Amino acid sequence: MRRFRSIAAVLLIACGLVVPAGSASARPGYAGYLFAYFTGEGTPDGEQVYFALSQGNDPLRWREPRGGPALISTVGTKGVRDPFVIRSPRGDRFYLIATDLRMYGRDDWEQSWRHGSRSIVVWESADLVRWSEPRLVRVAPDTAGNVWAPEAFYDPARGAYVAFWASTIYPPDDTGHTSTSYNRIVYATTRDFRTFSEPKAWFDPGHSVIDSTVIRHDGEYYRFSQDDRGPGGGGATPCGRYITEEKSTVLTSSSYALVKECIGKDAVVGGEGPLVFRSNTEKRWYLFIDEYGGRGYRPFVTTDLASGDWRPVADAQLPGRPRHGTVLPVTRAEYHRLAAAESRARG
Repeated sequence: MRRFRSIAAVLLIACGLVVPAGSASARPGYAGYLFAYFTGEGTPDGEQVYFALSQGNDPLRWREPRGGPALISTVGTKGVRDPFVIRSPRGDRFYLIATDLRMYGRDDWEQSWRHGSRSIVVWESADLVRWSEPRLVRVAPDTAGNVWAPEAFYDPARGAYVAFWASTIYPPDDTGHTSTSYNRIVYATTRDFRTFSEPKAWFDPGHSVIDSTVIRHDGEYYRFSQDDRGPGGGGATPCGRYITEEKSTVLTSSSYALVKECIGKDAVVGGEGPLVFRSNTEKRWYLFIDEYGGRGYRPFVTTDLASGDWRPVADAQLPGRPRHGTVLPVTRAEYHRLAAAESRARG
């Protein structure tokens, strides 16, 4: 039995899915990164899923993707934003989930958070190249006005994924959603991204927060979210429209400890859609912040995740117009499959 366990551990390490104990920097088996994103509401196909590959293991240099979207939603609003990709704990399946929202040709954001979709769009794949048809899965109750920026994190204690997103919530008797509300982060659990538990409150500071994302390191969960308040007169909300970092030893805890707020304030003019990932080659983490209405994603870097000190990176070559998405480390075999698919798409 010990021999079989050892073989299994070696296979997982070889696939890049487990980092050996004592390996503080390099992550064996990973050969690059996949960037999944949308490009905005300014073009007819901007609210679909685009893929880009890094130039090897450099997360600051990216290959320009093929001309069109990699995935197109044919369900719900027929538009998707904020695509998020997660690898299953066994490493044999990937799920891509996204906001069901199309804003092209519209300018009614209030309608989208009062009477928006309560569903997410889901794709599945075994190899990151061939994907299932999209399916629309309802995750929020009638009291919710919207479901924005869904993400997920696998919780081994539950044996399930914890999916989370931003929703406005209204009283049950306010069926027209006319009262005052704000976005807060809720979560539900799922094992298959088909059926979900009843959502529960997760992060509700009493004002609007959106776009939470999570990474785990040394037994701590680090959560990054956008403080969605406006800047306010006289500096009343100085961290409004910037990123807050918190940490907890329990994924679904309702009391994360503050690490740092106002992240990005000196480098971007309003930031949202944070994505965070660890370097494949060294003890370093990257935080991309989407400067909405401006330059799009701007990279930040730290060597100490617990410090909350993020340094902006001036010299980066990101793919064209990336908006709120995910960066996923990929193995050498996955990288080569994606590169081959990109070449075929280019013709």
